[in-house]
Amino acid sequence: MNRIYSAFENKKAFIGFLTAGDPDLQTTENCIMEMEKAGADLIEIGIPFSDPIAEGSVIQAANVRALKSGTNLNKIFELVKTVRKKTNIPLVFLTYINPVFNYGYDKFFKTCSETGIDGIITPDLPYEEKEEIIKFSEKYEVPSISLIAPTSKERIKSIAKNSKGFIYLVSSMGVTGMRSEITTDLTSIVKLIRETSNTPIAIGFGINTPVQAVKYSQIADGVIVGSAIVNIIGKYGKNAPSYVYDYVKTMKDSINKPMFK
Repeated sequence: MNRIYSAFENKKAFIGFLTAGDPDLQTTENCIMEMEKAGADLIEIGIPFSDPIAEGSVIQAANVRALKSGTNLNKIFELVKTVRKKTNIPLVFLTYINPVFNYGYDKFFKTCSETGIDGIITPDLPYEEKEEIIKFSEKYEVPSISLIAPTSKERIKSIAKNSKGFIYLVSSMGVTGMRSEITTDLTSIVKLIRETSNTPIAIGFGINTPVQAVKYSQIADGVIVGSAIVNIIGKYGKNAPSYVYDYVKTMKDSINKPMFK
């Protein structure tokens, strides 16, 4: 069984995101280990890209810092190998399709499988064009994880029906970033997804406080937090791992023992 499923087994999942190589790969490794220690159930590793169209300013800046530090796919795969010697936590790449295409689809998915990556998320590859990578995803058993945004009912149901790993439910239209308020009727979207799929659902885009984490983990199977973690790394740099631990522990504890209604 793919490790992804263990993230959701008998619990609400906390999924943390960080950008590989921000500010350097050693700090990324340290932050991953601290996130696991703090209770994270799955970690998304962002592959830095020069034109991350789905990202807000916080993660855009992290991409720039990572690329300036010389981060590339080969180095990221080496990072994953090192991390895999220390932990069995589910790891998922979030990447734009251009780096995957340039690396070579077969080589990319093969290396993901060999190094211990459990799935990939490609926010700029439309569902209708996923056939481009699906045969490689299936060949190497590295699921392509679907994003579902607040769009038409029929499109939501079609994506859900063919989902693998988990479903990344986008809380709001627009780019990533911390939001003080999320107004989308996510309860109705989750209900719609459940008409065609039992794949675990994690809500992301904007969640950054314990109150939000509790609220949306009760609607879905887990929550995804990215910009808030990346913001901490941007603020503290190489000293960020302990601060990331504190933040992730607070968020995960809030889900485990809700203090807010």
